[in-house]
Amino acid sequence: MSLQILIVEDEIDLANLIAITLVDAGFSVTPVHCGSEGLNQALTKNFDLIMLDVMLPEIDGLEICRRIRAQDPVTPIMILTARNTETDRVMGLNLGADDYISKPFGIRELTARVQALLRRSTLSESVTEPLKPLLFPSFSMDPRLRITTLNTRQIDLTSTEFELLYFLASHPKQVFNRAQLLDSVWGYNHIGYEHTVNSHINRLRAKLEHHAQDLKLVHTIWGVGYKFEYPESVHAIS
Repeated sequence: MSLQILIVEDEIDLANLIAITLVDAGFSVTPVHCGSEGLNQALTKNFDLIMLDVMLPEIDGLEICRRIRAQDPVTPIMILTARNTETDRVMGLNLGADDYISKPFGIRELTARVQALLRRSTLSESVTEPLKPLLFPSFSMDPRLRITTLNTRQIDLTSTEFELLYFLASHPKQVFNRAQLLDSVWGYNHIGYEHTVNSHINRLRAKLEHHAQDLKLVHTIWGVGYKFEYPESVHAIS
């Protein structure tokens, strides 16, 4: 069965173009043109990816993103924004969107970004050699079950937040710049998408610190990038 994508875009011609492109790429697509209907579809049906325009009638895309994330921390969300609305891009990421693409965008870029996002969200199911769980004294990640635990409490992470944290924790003490993280986690590296990394790092820190305020796991190396560091070395769970 082909993967299901919900497109919430009020520009009908653009929505149809996106739909045709994704259907040609092998996806099943549900396009809607109103915010309230998009929210209803997102909360009542199962989709593998949700694409949200920011400016929508009745309910805007940022509010839809917030409401989806209140109930569903996992389904990938991509925000469609105008190129000059930096605030919308950052707000979308801070509300839990996994990625954004700026209008106008090329069809090839859109398809590649959708495929990369879906590839990340289904990584644990598709890899030939399963990724190993990571275990620290009070922190663990199980990539098969997509479970992250800190101080015996499970942390709800989006698919991209999980992939980012797992990548960093798999290379403890190693520093990665934003371009390297875009390549390794998002599967692309385009100038102008640094906010994607920054916003996800900030969300990760907030979630981790909520469960362990005195334990800082994700560190900023100013002028260089980010690293994961724990007082003890990583041990694989057998």
